[in-house]
Amino acid sequence: MIHRRTRFSIAIVVIVLLLLAAAIYLRKEAPPEAARLLPESDGIVYINLRPLRSAMHLEQHPVTHSPEYQKFIDATGIEFERDLDDAAFALHRMPDPHGPNGAVAFSEVFVGHFDGRRLAPYLASLATSQEVYAGHTIYNIPSEGRTVRVVLLGYDIVAVSNTPSPEQIHSMIDRYRTAALPFAGSSLLSKHYAQVPLLSIAWGIGQIALPLGKAGGVRVMGLRIPVPVEATLIASLTWVGHVHLRVEEIAPTERSAADTTESLQTVLTLIKSMENSGVIQPTDQQTRALVNSISIERNGERAILTATIPTSLLQHWLASPEDIRATPLPGAETQEQPKQNASPPAPPASRNQAPQSASTHNPAHRPQP
Repeated sequence: MIHRRTRFSIAIVVIVLLLLAAAIYLRKEAPPEAARLLPESDGIVYINLRPLRSAMHLEQHPVTHSPEYQKFIDATGIEFERDLDDAAFALHRMPDPHGPNGAVAFSEVFVGHFDGRRLAPYLASLATSQEVYAGHTIYNIPSEGRTVRVVLLGYDIVAVSNTPSPEQIHSMIDRYRTAALPFAGSSLLSKHYAQVPLLSIAWGIGQIALPLGKAGGVRVMGLRIPVPVEATLIASLTWVGHVHLRVEEIAPTERSAADTTESLQTVLTLIKSMENSGVIQPTDQQTRALVNSISIERNGERAILTATIPTSLLQHWLASPEDIRATPLPGAETQEQPKQNASPPAPPASRNQAPQSASTHNPAHRPQP
């Protein structure tokens, strides 16, 4: 009898360990659902705000709302900085960088909690037309010479796209049907997500150098950092008591990786020398600690930058007193007050205090808003 109980206890322990190992494997290999819903693209950025909001105590740092933003909150009950759980963004390079979308168009998925009875009428009031696709209503909202398409996929998910054609928004609706499959998603996720560090609260992958500059690079303090258009970038923020930043460039050649590494090291050396000479002064000890934590190295065709962001510094950034310049949905704007610039708009949140909302959503059962 004792031996039988012992074997039973050992079997339970083994099963628990196997389930834990499977959960860790799925977490490492399977992208989050918001990212899996995105269409094919050149780059993906994902943000999980739930652990960040808890760790940073963001509820203790209220943000001043602009009048336009407050009108949106009053109409929908959605408060971006409070209600967004996680979000994923797809970047689509445009063949004509001088077109309405500029160099890049965006497709986005926002996860939170909605009150569809309030949000749907609000979107309908902005839309000039609507389309029903696979049982979902797509709201076509004009914005700066292009059309922003918005669809409520369920009580906790909104999808948005400002691409020239409806192909991307249709793709997200189609992917929504198979969202319960842990390895569904775009080819970009299938190829590179396994290289994203475990427990990352934010990450980005893809060939997204083009938005950084016309020549596939970016300038820092007058120095150009070459980022080839064909290079793949994998960036991540990981919470380990502090925020660990890692940016990895997978260059097409070792020479390209060496060029990037040398340029970054030159910029870092310049910043530190100016700091030591008193030409520039970091605003506080946290900023100085961030600069001193930066490390740059090369491993074959990979250039890698790592840094530690102090918690207090991140809290300061997130608690900036500046008004949030936000629109109802990315690219969407009220017809009374159109925006004057063509820069990509700030992402909204998509969580509401709806009675039917749940803190976690079940991909296998999705009520419609």
